[in-house]
Amino acid sequence: MSKVIIISAPSGSGKSTLIKALMAHPLNLHFSISATSRPPRGSEQNGVEYFFLSTDEFRARVANGEFLEYEEVYPGRFYGTLRSQVENQLAHGQNVILDIDVQGGCHVKEVFGPRALSLFIQPPSIDELRRRLEGRGTDSPEVIQSRIDKAAFELTFAPRFDRTIINDDLEVASSELLQVVEQFLSSER
Repeated sequence: MSKVIIISAPSGSGKSTLIKALMAHPLNLHFSISATSRPPRGSEQNGVEYFFLSTDEFRARVANGEFLEYEEVYPGRFYGTLRSQVENQLAHGQNVILDIDVQGGCHVKEVFGPRALSLFIQPPSIDELRRRLEGRGTDSPEVIQSRIDKAAFELTFAPRFDRTIINDDLEVASSELLQVVEQFLSSER
C-alpha cells in the first residue's frame, strides 16, 4: 500500500535540503503537485510545477472541499494540496511526499491517519534559526523577525507530529530522516 510522508518545519530549519537528500534514495517517493492562484513564472507549466488556478476557481474548490489543506499566503494568493492529486498518486502506487506548513501537515495527518507519517524538522534553537536566516542574506531584519515570530508559533505544533527531527547537524538529521522514512514505508500499517 502506498503511503503519505508529511514534512513540515519553520522557515530556515533546513527542510528543503533534507527533502532533497531523501529524494535521492530509491524509495518510490513522489512530490504531490500543489495548486496555486498565482500566475506561472518563467517556463513553469500547469500540472508540472503547480496547478495554476484563478483566485475564483481556487475559492470554489475550497468551498467544494477539494483541498486536503490550503493557505492564503497573501491576500488573494493561495497555495494548497488537492485531495484528488494525492489520491490519484496513491492509487498509482506512488508514495507521496508533502512539503507543507505545520497546520496543513496536522490536517493531512488527520485525513490519512496511519497511512501517513508526519515529520517535524526543528532547528536546534531560535537563536540558531535567526543566525541561519541572517546568513542567507536575502531578507530584511523585519522579514527575519517576522519569520522568527512565525517559527516560535510553529514550534508549538511539534508535539502533534509523529516524529521530530532536530536539524543540528545536517548529516545526522539526513540519516535519521532516511531511517525513519524507510522504517515507515516497510511497515505493514
